[in-house]
Amino acid sequence: MERSAIEDPSKPKPQRLVVVSNRVAVPKARGADGAQGGLAGALNAALEERGGLWFGWSGEESDKTEPTIHDNSAEGVTIATVDLSERDVDEYYNGYANSTLWPLFHYRIDLAQFEARTGKGYERVNNHFADSLCKMLQDDDIVWIHDYHLIPLGQRLRERGAEMRIGFFLHTPWPPTRLLTSLPYHERLVVSMLGYDLVGFQTEEWLSSFMHYCETELGAEVDADSGSIAYKGRTTVAKSYPIGIDWDHFQTQGDTGEARNAEQRLRSSTRHRIAMIGVDRLDYSKGLPERIDGIGRFFDQHPERTRDLIFIQIAPPSREDVESYQKIRATLEQKTGEINGARSEVDIVPIRYVNRGYDHSELYGFFRAAKIGLVTPLRDGMNLVAKEYVAAQDPEDPGVLILSEFAGAAQQLGCIDEDGRESGAVLVNPHSPDSIASAIQRALDMPIEERRRRYERMIGTVRDDHIGKWTSDFYSDLAGEVR
Repeated sequence: MERSAIEDPSKPKPQRLVVVSNRVAVPKARGADGAQGGLAGALNAALEERGGLWFGWSGEESDKTEPTIHDNSAEGVTIATVDLSERDVDEYYNGYANSTLWPLFHYRIDLAQFEARTGKGYERVNNHFADSLCKMLQDDDIVWIHDYHLIPLGQRLRERGAEMRIGFFLHTPWPPTRLLTSLPYHERLVVSMLGYDLVGFQTEEWLSSFMHYCETELGAEVDADSGSIAYKGRTTVAKSYPIGIDWDHFQTQGDTGEARNAEQRLRSSTRHRIAMIGVDRLDYSKGLPERIDGIGRFFDQHPERTRDLIFIQIAPPSREDVESYQKIRATLEQKTGEINGARSEVDIVPIRYVNRGYDHSELYGFFRAAKIGLVTPLRDGMNLVAKEYVAAQDPEDPGVLILSEFAGAAQQLGCIDEDGRESGAVLVNPHSPDSIASAIQRALDMPIEERRRRYERMIGTVRDDHIGKWTSDFYSDLAGEVR
């Protein structure tokens, strides 16, 4: 590993943070005021504080045999990226990462493709990343690797002599042991995770599943209280770190003219009907066809309420080169069309399906105007849309959040009060049209006192467990700082 230039030892400098992810949020993605929200903003702030490096795929393809590192620096942060070949993108990204691990980690073994070719591509790209990254690391760096694309990277760095603290955070769910064992060479994947000093998960459920696998399949010594996993002479700590929204940044978006205009546009276009909104990437894990089935069931049971309710589904496309995503879009368009064909009037369309994205300021306005937020993934690591919906509400007249019990956010936003009353979000089974339909009816008829009580239960969690706290907590534990 290379050493930095000799510095004045009387001026201690914080250890440099190195962030590694499949894609990199480059500085030019920032707004005109220099603000940047969400995960990218939090990680950039941590990198700027410590004079850091962010490394990952450039998003570009190249025919070069050896990866070329592209780097530039801004505000004390070095952005370093490498290109991938067309074959790498096909096998590593579209293949193993998004056609094998993504569906498997979201419990969709029926959609997972187990191909030796793509598995080899995944290993090859992680080796390329390790080769490139090693050239830039310093012995006292703190390395933080993100998500399912790069699970083996920490072990690959160890094999190349890296001895610094290396942590890994998984942004998706982690499947139960019996499901994970359907993956060929599952032991090798999990053993590679034990090369990290710290492994983070979104919820206690995913953490428990990981530790169960390590104990039952690997025979590791597991201490559930401390999170330590001892295996073949090495100890890894695994903990849960529920991610939050960038509260301050999101609230500033609500003060913009764009947010106010978006709120007014939605209110005026719905003609005093109650707006219900869903905002999701076009992805089968989000339960969009099942959601539409639930809305259809509601209108079947209450046809008179087509004049009371309008549903707006915003679904930006994602991973359009993967066949399963093409199918989900076609299915969603068909189901939406069937309900609109059966329930529309000259002046009424029950469902608006929008296949594009909006920026945070506009989403804030849409959330503010919508009296029901419908967030019903079949399985989600956390789901920050649910938290953003809550954050955008008017405390005096808040909307109702309907939330899947299988979203990671349900563990924070849905609960029972001490007196036995439901508090926070209205939890539903996203696989059940009747469950969704019943929740919609409850939300429509919910008195304002109950809406305020549920909102107050959720807003403290959304405000206090913000993205900055998540970043700080994980970094402190990885660096061994006392907190």
